[in-house]
Amino acid sequence: MAKLIGLTGGIGSGKTTIAKFFAEKGISIYIADHEAKQLMESKTVQEKVKSVFGQEVFTNGRLDRPKLAAIVFNDPEKLKKLNEIVHPVVRTHFKNWVNEHQNEELLIYESAILFESGHYKDFDCIITVTAPLESRIARVLKRDETNRAEIERRINAQWTDSERIVKSDFEIENMDLKEARDKVSDILKILKIKQKE
Repeated sequence: MAKLIGLTGGIGSGKTTIAKFFAEKGISIYIADHEAKQLMESKTVQEKVKSVFGQEVFTNGRLDRPKLAAIVFNDPEKLKKLNEIVHPVVRTHFKNWVNEHQNEELLIYESAILFESGHYKDFDCIITVTAPLESRIARVLKRDETNRAEIERRINAQWTDSERIVKSDFEIENMDLKEARDKVSDILKILKIKQKE
């Protein structure tokens, strides 16, 4: 049975980069955010979103993600409602994915809200990716069509690095890419030794 590893970190910490480093080592990765976006295209999920948030989050019959994001990131109750729609669907999809990869030693589940969702309890080990706040903001500004105030709102809706680290088995600071890649190799060695015990 594969050992399940949770990989998390705040917005702009560079989780996806770290996930790629693990993938380079032959580890299968489940990117929760990417899968959630795909699953939100399903008719069932969209009907649930429509019933909770109304027709205004749809443009020309398609889910308008920026509109939905603007609503949920400004209202913790609405974010909770969206998560109650999406999380169960993602969890079921992830369980099926794990069954398909059960012969592998290690599997990684990457999610920004691993702790916030309570899903962290389902993993054998947690890795948190960190980076200084200003670096994270700069990365997101470069990556997304957004502004500083919106990024800060999203950061404030998530756990802090210190809250995550306390509940994690490993931390990877993602500033120097060579150092981060070396840390990935070190963690894999430890995890593979533990898997054989």
